Amino acid sequence: MRIAVIAVGKIREKFWLEALREYEKRLSAYVDLEMMEVADESDRDEMSPTEVDALLSREADRIERWLRPRDGVIVLDIDGEALSSEAWSERYDRICTAGHGRLVFVVGGSRGLHPRIKRRAVFRWSFGPITLPHALARIVLLEQLYRGIRILRGEPYHK
Repeated sequence: MRIAVIAVGKIREKFWLEALREYEKRLSAYVDLEMMEVADESDRDEMSPTEVDALLSREADRIERWLRPRDGVIVLDIDGEALSSEAWSERYDRICTAGHGRLVFVVGGSRGLHPRIKRRAVFRWSFGPITLPHALARIVLLEQLYRGIRILRGEPYHK
């Protein structure tokens, strides 16, 4: 399976990058993985809804440059569906067999994702109501993808 991760913003901290590289290495035994970062927009604490929408729209423009018509888009969204690792594994299997050219996971920036990106999604996935640092959300994504594949294949993975 071909999988792409499109993330808004750049990770600079070495410890986060090391964790990402570890899961990229683990996943490489199972999938063809491509990681892409798009620039995030500068924001400030106090922004009007119109300003936030414009910011998210500019980020969405950058994300859409990487999307293809046959992609199965999965967005990380706090308002999405929260799943156990086992349920995620089953959902991943169903999405993989739906005939998409590749699966594309999208991780938004600090303000989330523009609604037009969410509308493109075949699945909106939530890691629960918690707020995660952007870099950690990417690591959790790769870890859960790896775990889900291992579960699907009946291979051992610690609980």
